[in-house]
Amino acid sequence: MDRRSFLLGAAGAAALPLAAPATAQGARLLKFIPQADVAVVDPIVTTAYVTRHHGFLIYDTLYGVDNDFRPQPQMAEGHVVEDGGRRVTITLRQGLKFHDGEKVRARDAVASVKRWAARDAMGQAIMANLDELVAEDDRRLTFRLKKPFALLIDALAKPASPVCFIMPERIANSDPNTPIRDNIGSGPFRFAANERVPGSLVVYEKFADYTPRSGGTPEFTSGPKAANFDRVEWHVIPDAATAAGALQSGEMDWWEQPTADLLPRLSRMRNVVVEQYDRTGLMGLCRFNHLHPPFNNPAIRRALLGAVNQADYMTAVIGTDQSMWRDGVGFFPPGTPFASEAGLDVLTAPRDYEKVKRDLAAAGYRGEKVVLIAASDFPSLNALAQVCHDMLQKSGMNVDYVSTDWGSVVTRRANRNPPDQGGWSIFLTFFTGLDFFSPAGHLGLRGNGANAWFGWPTMPKLEELRQAWFDAPDLPAQQKIAAEIQEEGFREVPYLPVGQYFQPWSYRSNLTGVLKGLPMFWNVSKA
Repeated sequence: MDRRSFLLGAAGAAALPLAAPATAQGARLLKFIPQADVAVVDPIVTTAYVTRHHGFLIYDTLYGVDNDFRPQPQMAEGHVVEDGGRRVTITLRQGLKFHDGEKVRARDAVASVKRWAARDAMGQAIMANLDELVAEDDRRLTFRLKKPFALLIDALAKPASPVCFIMPERIANSDPNTPIRDNIGSGPFRFAANERVPGSLVVYEKFADYTPRSGGTPEFTSGPKAANFDRVEWHVIPDAATAAGALQSGEMDWWEQPTADLLPRLSRMRNVVVEQYDRTGLMGLCRFNHLHPPFNNPAIRRALLGAVNQADYMTAVIGTDQSMWRDGVGFFPPGTPFASEAGLDVLTAPRDYEKVKRDLAAAGYRGEKVVLIAASDFPSLNALAQVCHDMLQKSGMNVDYVSTDWGSVVTRRANRNPPDQGGWSIFLTFFTGLDFFSPAGHLGLRGNGANAWFGWPTMPKLEELRQAWFDAPDLPAQQKIAAEIQEEGFREVPYLPVGQYFQPWSYRSNLTGVLKGLPMFWNVSKA
């Protein structure tokens, strides 16, 4: 397979005053409303998108991707492939500096790749095939592989979480499972940690010594990164009406995730742009904790497949306009090379809660408490959680609905203790379609136990099929294995797929240069 094919009413109210530190008169300032607060600032230990977006501001990557998902050199000047594909040497660009003034060296990149690879599905595949990763000198790092790995550069370039961000060696050498607190990158902006107000404000300042790559066109995460603002402020505004009013009045410049009920009003505002920004969509999922009852039992997980009505989930998130969502969705995004109908009847057959109750009883469910952790300050996730709560209750399950902020969900979902000791049973989230494009980077379909994504399923057959997918000789063979992976997914049920939706963002019409794909703050200007 060609490696490139892989990555193929209230709103009108006046905005409430938003506290912000004083800025120098004449400073170029962008005010952004993120999807949630940045509870965890380490973009390697969490897959939370708000942390990934934070990472793209302050870190840079060896490679980016263009609008066709093709890898393009970013911090890298380029690379050379030798020894029949078993040796790949990457050369860094001249003039790269970290925010603390230190030069970026190859050993920083080596340590960063290793830390990232310990947490990332594709990174783990690279490491399983790696003999050695070394810094040849200050500018060259070399991968010595057991056999050719065609997706190496794609993996280093991918914008899916976690991203292979480059950080100083002393920081990158830290435990990949323990969050770092020192955010030193080499990206176009630096993190003003001293101005952070948890739950309210996150601040970034332009890094004067950033050297953009020369040539190319800014697309997605590739091309020259021109920082046109002296300061970028993220204002956390959980109340949608307040956010919409702040955007309408011009107090805010950009709102990442406007709620479905406000989209029609925003679309009618003369000075506001509403547009789709990610053509791969967002894949909703209901994730189980596989370590503890009741969801350590695959038969109980399977029984709940019969309760899922994806249309209910998607309508709650984005509204009744069916052009904005899809149901009948499996583990891979519809319309992409590895999507199939395999096993989908478990989601598309008529829903029958009485049968679900019988199936749960036959599977051994005896009324164990199900702790559902829900993000009350994250509108789309809150909507997913409420539908899930209703679904579980209709199925006869004993649900403890814990409504809290997204930051607390992100923290708690990493807790492996039993649910009654600070752990959890189930939570709702989403990934971009790009994250779930193929078995290579699909975190939700990993079954590698303690090293798996939150929920920690142990599913040897899924791991065996994933390796077979990597070893397959061509696209048709990979598609056949992907269908088998989906069928196995419906047998083992690492999570419940709850549909795909397309989330617009909105920004003031005086912003130009806004790149699509995810919130990126380089190239943007304000008239």
